[in-house]
Amino acid sequence: MARFNFVVNGAQHAFDGDGNTSLLEVLRDTLKLKGSRFGCGANQCGACFVLIDGAVVASCDTPLWAVDNKSVTTVEGLGRPDSPHPLQAAFLAEQAAQCGYCSSGMLIAAAGLLARCPTPTEAEVRAALERNLCRCGSHNRVIRAVLRASGQAR
Repeated sequence: MARFNFVVNGAQHAFDGDGNTSLLEVLRDTLKLKGSRFGCGANQCGACFVLIDGAVVASCDTPLWAVDNKSVTTVEGLGRPDSPHPLQAAFLAEQAAQCGYCSSGMLIAAAGLLARCPTPTEAEVRAALERNLCRCGSHNRVIRAVLRASGQAR
Protein backbone atom coordinates (compact mmCIF):
# COMPACT_ATOMS: atom_id res chain seq x y z
CA MET A 1 0.00 0.00 0.00
CA ALA A 2 1.17 3.46 -0.86
CA ARG A 3 -0.26 6.95 -1.20
CA PHE A 4 -0.61 8.45 -4.66
CA ASN A 5 -1.33 12.14 -5.19
CA PHE A 6 -2.71 13.47 -8.43
CA VAL A 7 -4.99 16.14 -9.83
CA VAL A 8 -8.19 15.17 -11.63
CA ASN A 9 -10.08 17.86 -13.53
CA GLY A 10 -8.39 20.55 -11.45
CA ALA A 11 -9.03 18.98 -8.03
CA GLN A 12 -6.29 17.44 -5.90
CA HIS A 13 -6.83 13.79 -4.87
CA ALA A 14 -4.95 11.26 -2.80
CA PHE A 15 -5.45 7.51 -3.06
CA ASP A 16 -4.11 4.97 -0.62
CA GLY A 17 -3.81 1.58 -2.22
CA ASP A 18 -2.08 -0.73 -4.62
CA GLY A 19 -0.09 1.19 -7.21
CA ASN A 20 -1.05 -1.38 -9.85
CA THR A 21 -4.75 -0.50 -9.56
CA SER A 22 -5.85 0.88 -12.91
CA LEU A 23 -6.51 4.58 -13.19
CA LEU A 24 -9.86 3.75 -14.79
CA GLU A 25 -10.92 1.81 -11.71
CA VAL A 26 -10.04 4.73 -9.44
CA LEU A 27 -11.80 7.24 -11.70
CA ARG A 28 -15.01 5.23 -12.00
CA ASP A 29 -15.26 3.44 -8.65
CA THR A 30 -13.58 5.80 -6.19
CA LEU A 31 -14.08 9.24 -7.74
CA LYS A 32 -17.42 8.31 -9.38
CA LEU A 33 -16.42 9.84 -12.71
CA LYS A 34 -18.28 7.60 -15.13
CA GLY A 35 -17.40 9.37 -18.40
CA SER A 36 -14.39 7.21 -19.12
CA ARG A 37 -15.72 3.81 -20.14
CA PHE A 38 -14.36 0.28 -19.78
CA GLY A 39 -14.26 -1.13 -23.28
CA CYS A 40 -11.58 -3.72 -23.91
CA GLY A 41 -9.29 -3.40 -20.89
CA ALA A 42 -6.26 -3.73 -23.16
CA ASN A 43 -5.62 -0.25 -24.63
CA GLN A 44 -7.24 -1.27 -27.92
CA CYS A 45 -10.51 0.69 -28.20
CA GLY A 46 -10.16 4.23 -26.82
CA ALA A 47 -13.31 4.21 -24.68
CA CYS A 48 -11.27 4.94 -21.53
CA PHE A 49 -9.01 7.69 -22.88
CA VAL A 50 -8.00 10.52 -20.56
CA LEU A 51 -5.40 13.25 -20.79
CA ILE A 52 -2.40 12.83 -18.48
CA ASP A 53 -0.36 16.01 -18.43
CA GLY A 54 -1.89 16.72 -21.85
CA ALA A 55 -1.11 13.36 -23.46
CA VAL A 56 -3.91 11.03 -24.60
CA VAL A 57 -3.62 7.82 -22.55
CA ALA A 58 -5.75 4.71 -22.07
CA SER A 59 -6.74 4.69 -18.40
CA CYS A 60 -7.70 0.99 -18.42
CA ASP A 61 -4.09 -0.18 -18.45
CA THR A 62 -2.46 2.80 -16.75
CA PRO A 63 -1.41 1.86 -13.22
CA LEU A 64 -2.02 4.39 -10.51
CA TRP A 65 1.69 4.76 -9.79
CA ALA A 66 2.05 6.23 -13.30
CA VAL A 67 -0.12 9.25 -12.44
CA ASP A 68 1.49 10.09 -9.11
CA ASN A 69 2.05 13.87 -9.04
CA LYS A 70 0.46 14.29 -12.47
CA SER A 71 -2.66 15.96 -13.82
CA VAL A 72 -5.51 13.92 -15.29
CA THR A 73 -8.34 15.33 -17.38
CA THR A 74 -11.43 13.23 -18.03
CA VAL A 75 -14.31 14.09 -20.33
CA GLU A 76 -16.06 15.60 -17.30
CA GLY A 77 -13.20 18.09 -17.06
CA LEU A 78 -13.58 19.39 -20.62
CA GLY A 79 -16.67 21.50 -20.05
CA ARG A 80 -19.93 21.92 -18.16
CA PRO A 81 -23.54 21.69 -19.34
CA ASP A 82 -23.86 25.48 -19.11
CA SER A 83 -20.45 26.05 -20.73
CA PRO A 84 -19.51 23.12 -22.97
CA HIS A 85 -16.08 22.71 -24.48
CA PRO A 86 -16.12 23.66 -28.20
CA LEU A 87 -15.71 19.97 -29.04
CA GLN A 88 -18.75 19.03 -26.97
CA ALA A 89 -20.81 21.75 -28.69
CA ALA A 90 -19.58 20.58 -32.10
CA PHE A 91 -20.40 16.93 -31.31
CA LEU A 92 -23.95 18.03 -30.52
CA ALA A 93 -24.22 20.21 -33.63
CA GLU A 94 -22.94 17.43 -35.90
CA GLN A 95 -24.93 14.71 -34.09
CA ALA A 96 -21.62 12.86 -33.76
CA ALA A 97 -22.65 10.51 -30.97
CA GLN A 98 -24.85 7.53 -31.76
CA CYS A 99 -24.94 5.22 -28.73
CA GLY A 100 -22.38 7.46 -27.01
CA TYR A 101 -20.19 4.71 -25.59
CA CYS A 102 -17.08 5.79 -27.48
CA SER A 103 -17.83 9.53 -27.38
CA SER A 104 -15.89 10.36 -24.23
CA GLY A 105 -12.75 8.74 -25.61
CA MET A 106 -13.23 10.47 -28.96
CA LEU A 107 -13.68 13.83 -27.23
CA ILE A 108 -10.51 13.31 -25.21
CA ALA A 109 -8.49 12.20 -28.26
CA ALA A 110 -9.76 15.23 -30.19
CA ALA A 111 -9.02 17.58 -27.28
CA GLY A 112 -5.46 16.26 -27.17
CA LEU A 113 -5.14 16.88 -30.90
CA LEU A 114 -6.53 20.42 -30.79
CA ALA A 115 -4.27 21.31 -27.87
CA ARG A 116 -1.18 20.50 -29.90
CA CYS A 117 -2.56 21.36 -33.37
CA PRO A 118 -5.36 23.96 -33.22
CA THR A 119 -6.21 23.79 -36.94
CA PRO A 120 -5.64 20.19 -38.01
CA THR A 121 -6.22 18.86 -41.48
CA GLU A 122 -8.82 16.17 -42.01
CA ALA A 123 -5.98 13.65 -42.33
CA GLU A 124 -4.56 14.75 -38.97
CA VAL A 125 -7.98 14.39 -37.34
CA ARG A 126 -8.39 10.91 -38.79
CA ALA A 127 -4.91 9.92 -37.58
CA ALA A 128 -5.59 11.28 -34.07
CA LEU A 129 -8.83 9.29 -33.82
CA GLU A 130 -7.46 6.11 -35.38
CA ARG A 131 -7.21 4.33 -32.01
CA ASN A 132 -10.88 5.04 -31.17
CA LEU A 133 -13.29 2.28 -32.11
CA CYS A 134 -16.93 3.10 -32.83
CA ARG A 135 -19.34 0.29 -33.58
CA CYS A 136 -22.08 2.71 -34.62
CA GLY A 137 -20.10 4.09 -37.53
CA SER A 138 -20.28 7.77 -36.61
CA HIS A 139 -16.64 8.48 -37.53
CA ASN A 140 -17.48 10.83 -40.40
CA ARG A 141 -19.68 12.94 -38.13
CA VAL A 142 -16.95 12.95 -35.50
CA ILE A 143 -14.42 14.16 -38.09
CA ARG A 144 -16.80 16.98 -39.05
CA ALA A 145 -17.31 17.86 -35.38
CA VAL A 146 -13.57 18.12 -34.70
CA LEU A 147 -13.06 20.29 -37.77
CA ARG A 148 -16.01 22.45 -36.68
CA ALA A 149 -14.54 22.84 -33.19
CA SER A 150 -11.26 23.97 -34.76
CA GLY A 151 -13.11 26.62 -36.76
CA GLN A 152 -12.89 24.70 -40.02
CA ALA A 153 -16.49 23.59 -40.53
CA ARG A 154 -17.09 22.16 -43.97
